[in-house]
Amino acid sequence: MTASGCVTVHGELEVVPAATKSEAAKALADFTTAYNAADKAYDPALDADRVTGSLGAINQAGLKARQKNNPGGNANHRPLELTDATYVIPKKAGWPRWFVADTDSNRDQDSGKQDTRWLIVFLRSGPDSGWRAAYLSVVAPAAVPAFAKDSDGRARPVATDSSELSVAPEDLGTQYTEYLQKGAPDVFAPGVATSGWRDARRTTRQAGFSYQYIDQPLDSGAFGPLGLETEDGGALVFFSSKHFEQQTAAKGLRPPVNADVQALLTGEVKTTLTKERVSSQLVYVPKKGAANGAKVIMLNRLPGLTAAKGS
Repeated sequence: MTASGCVTVHGELEVVPAATKSEAAKALADFTTAYNAADKAYDPALDADRVTGSLGAINQAGLKARQKNNPGGNANHRPLELTDATYVIPKKAGWPRWFVADTDSNRDQDSGKQDTRWLIVFLRSGPDSGWRAAYLSVVAPAAVPAFAKDSDGRARPVATDSSELSVAPEDLGTQYTEYLQKGAPDVFAPGVATSGWRDARRTTRQAGFSYQYIDQPLDSGAFGPLGLETEDGGALVFFSSKHFEQQTAAKGLRPPVNADVQALLTGEVKTTLTKERVSSQLVYVPKKGAANGAKVIMLNRLPGLTAAKGS
């Protein structure tokens, strides 16, 4: 017990590394083993306790759909291999704790594919919980920035309400979804997942059908933003969002339903089909006042269908 009356239990008040290197390596190995078992059997139960957040929502819904369409499992299963791992482990007090595993995967070894790195964020919500993968981003090696270090050589986490960045991490989900809806605030650099996606949705046309989109931030619990300071004063930030696409057919027509949508469908598609997707984003956020009006750069976006509803 300290003079102030506070008690340090399980490190809740003490600033400590989120994990040891051996703990991080075990978390990655356990995740890979569970992921492969679930992918081989198309059984979401086999890795449900190794995933959470946006990655968990995408993973579990995808396995559920594939299990329904392929009850015998994955005939084309090829084990995922994650090698050459380095661990970016920040120091912090309290929970949740988290770290990033920067790995090479065997998914880009096919001829003609560009070399990539898999950045996996592992999250632990409390002293009695295990490590779960919450975010996955696939990026080119050159896109991974140099991280700032503290006096002990540890990565420096960014506060969600940081005023040192052009956009605080806690505001990224809201600003991204408002941008997709309204085109403002214009804080994102042009790209496939920003201006390109917004333009594509606005120009989608199909005779006899109308389209509506709703976008919502996901910014609490295991879906909350997580960021690391970079050497230039900016930050690398993971954040989540949810997106609805509603397709309405004119009289006499019916929205098409493929096998993946059918597997997650509730209700009956008569004139309207609403698809729900969860998405995780990895962005580089420049420091406030960066030269030339630098904007937030989208490095990777990972979306996944999580539900569908007919009416």
